[in-house]
Amino acid sequence: MMSVQEFKSVLKTEAASVEEYLSTCLHNRNIPQRLLDAMEYSLLAGGKRLRPVLCRAVAAMFGADKTQVMPFASAIECIHSYSLVHDDLPAMDDDDLRRGKPSNHKAFDEATAILAGDGLLTEAFVLMTETAENISAASVLQALNTMAVAAGSGGMVGGQQLDMDFTGRDDVSLEELQKMHAMKTGALIRCSCESGAILGGASAENVERIRIYGANIGAAFQIVDDILDETGTEEELGKPVGSDLEQGKNTYPSMLGIDKSRELAQQLVDDAVEQLSAFDGAEAQFLRKLAQYIVDRVS
Repeated sequence: MMSVQEFKSVLKTEAASVEEYLSTCLHNRNIPQRLLDAMEYSLLAGGKRLRPVLCRAVAAMFGADKTQVMPFASAIECIHSYSLVHDDLPAMDDDDLRRGKPSNHKAFDEATAILAGDGLLTEAFVLMTETAENISAASVLQALNTMAVAAGSGGMVGGQQLDMDFTGRDDVSLEELQKMHAMKTGALIRCSCESGAILGGASAENVERIRIYGANIGAAFQIVDDILDETGTEEELGKPVGSDLEQGKNTYPSMLGIDKSRELAQQLVDDAVEQLSAFDGAEAQFLRKLAQYIVDRVS
């Protein structure tokens, strides 16, 4: 079995590999310098790189070469970064800080931040199609379609709309909160796993197992973020503690309390790990540890 120390070492190595690729993936694309600076300001601002790491690990579990999957995996991080840039805008969450640094529209200006987000989203699909140089076009097309749906108006974008609709309301149900987060946060994490399985050539049955795994850890990830917003430090969060409650957002702790929120996150992780019971090997062990790592951040 993989120890916690071994897991953290692998996670660090995997994140560094993604970081190295991201540092040059937007170069030589005829992007105006100020726009490129703004795009890379957010893309290279750090973070756990959870989504591309998940995509590559799942693909490798089914026999794919991680190097060949890298463009697609990194494209997911571009989509994630664009969503953060736009979420921080004055018309959205109006946040001045992101990962401990001025948010994009504060470091540049609002118009450039909008364009930086647009650029990151569009370049993501360029990167995804480049995966077809080494992986079958049919698999890439299926994975790309899945990703587009997850990132689109029925997924992440729609979830952001619901988040704005629900802000300041005291009549939002737990089911509505779960649906909103499954779209806004969960969809991209779920699809990171699902697309990895598709690119790895997994059977339809196994893609479904991985889809459930990803959906569960995506939900757990959001619960943990909600808890940390109340119990973490500004250094950990990269933004003021309690900003969600200050903005009138509905959260799991505000509905369930801290302890029950932790219990729900652990149950989701346990259910996710159960989906991996049919798989062996180092990558499967890593994915099990990664699921538990998500909830251990608030244990």
